[in-house]
Amino acid sequence: MLAKDLRQALRLAHDLGVHGVELDARHGLDPAQVTQTGLRQIRKWLGDEGVVISAISFRTRGGYADPDRLEGRIAATKAALKLAHDLGAGLVLNHIGDIPTEQAGPRWQLLVDVLTDLANFGEHVGATLCAEAGRAAPADLARLIAALPEGGLVCDLVTGALVVHGHDPAAAVEALGHRVASVHATDAVAGAFAGRGRAVVLGTGQVDFPAVFAALEERGYRGWIGIEPVDERNARDELADTITHLAAL
Repeated sequence: MLAKDLRQALRLAHDLGVHGVELDARHGLDPAQVTQTGLRQIRKWLGDEGVVISAISFRTRGGYADPDRLEGRIAATKAALKLAHDLGAGLVLNHIGDIPTEQAGPRWQLLVDVLTDLANFGEHVGATLCAEAGRAAPADLARLIAALPEGGLVCDLVTGALVVHGHDPAAAVEALGHRVASVHATDAVAGAFAGRGRAVVLGTGQVDFPAVFAALEERGYRGWIGIEPVDERNARDELADTITHLAAL
């Protein structure tokens, strides 16, 4: 987060030489509250700064196989998909929750049914749900995507989160292949147990970025490479250093 004010954040992004920004639709930009006038204003600010929206982030508390408040979660996700299209983004980033290991069970069927509904809605409005690969194991995510309509669910490769959860980011690219539609270049160190690691400044952790980018290049990836600060108090300087680091790879 570069700034609490959207217009100021877009200006700072421009100053950093960033071409695309990710907007948070859970905190600060409620899809249900954005009017047509508001959309026009955001588009004008984007044009003024020469920046586009790379994706809409919509991080729900629960997953799509969690029946608690599921209908509200589905409706809110659909609103985020519509907002993504209206702002020219095309992707909504979220985790999908736990993926059941039993493909014949009721939770698996619920997950498939809900994601199929969201896939159909997304096709109608022109945006796609993009599931985080990091919290979800790459092999499980690939298995789930294969059970859904073609192109109905893609994935966001979060390199640091993969390390934290005990996965090799470069191997994840191989497992997910053309399903990777977004990449977040984040760094981390693993903990004693999966899920117990921590985020660190890019270039100081265990992510092998040359191997990750080589795997992406081999598979023809041409999407966004997202970056984010570890310390929001020093976000601008950290992002500038991250951009310099990645450009040198």
